Amino acid sequence: MTTSNGSIRATSPDLDESILSNKNVHISKHPVLSHKISILRSSSTNHSSFRSTLRDITFHLGYEATSALSTKPVAITVPVGNDHINSTGQTLDSRVALVPILRSGLGMTDPMLELLPNAGVHHIGMYRKGTMPVQYYNRLPKKCESDVAYILDPIIATANTVMSVIGILKKWGVETIHVVCVIASEEGVKNITTTHPDVFMTCGTIDKELSSDGLLVPGLGDAGDRLFGTPPIDDDEALLHPSKRRKTSMDETMNPK
Repeated sequence: MTTSNGSIRATSPDLDESILSNKNVHISKHPVLSHKISILRSSSTNHSSFRSTLRDITFHLGYEATSALSTKPVAITVPVGNDHINSTGQTLDSRVALVPILRSGLGMTDPMLELLPNAGVHHIGMYRKGTMPVQYYNRLPKKCESDVAYILDPIIATANTVMSVIGILKKWGVETIHVVCVIASEEGVKNITTTHPDVFMTCGTIDKELSSDGLLVPGLGDAGDRLFGTPPIDDDEALLHPSKRRKTSMDETMNPK
């Protein structure tokens, strides 16, 4: 949404009713998370702060996304004075897989592993050719032994990449799929929920606009580049040796002319 002074306002409140009423889609309204996402968006946030802020945000989203995991009773002892008494606690019963989409999903993996230290991590690498995703890496085990898979990707624009990964995971055989992202476009969320109505989503916030190139507006820039401090490579330079590529600074990346 464009404000009266010409700036782009993030997170428009007038979201499509189909998103607001969808029980499989959770959009966080936590004020601290909104504050952290603003830091993540800012072009003045350096790579180190971007990584640590993405980590903080993922912790918050991870707690919300895992709220439906099943548990089972477990016998425990609790210290009381100089004695230990018997009690009953709870332990997670769901077998969990984390599926970060390379590269930017890597920034969400460690905080999710701290929440779910016994989860398996299965990387899927995708790059974008135009607006269409191309898979270049897949480390899913041949046999699916997970009950739920969490797809990790900070940004969802057109959702073509995420929907490709959802299709891969469904063929793999996982029963429940949950997408965790920091910022999603309204169009991307609608694409996912229409094509895959059985998939769950947890989002930090929603942006309404996409550019003509399918980029999220205002978004936060290229999450992978900002996470790892690497400038983007033009498609026509992808096969050139690094020494022969046009020199592009991160300042140019964040503030194109």
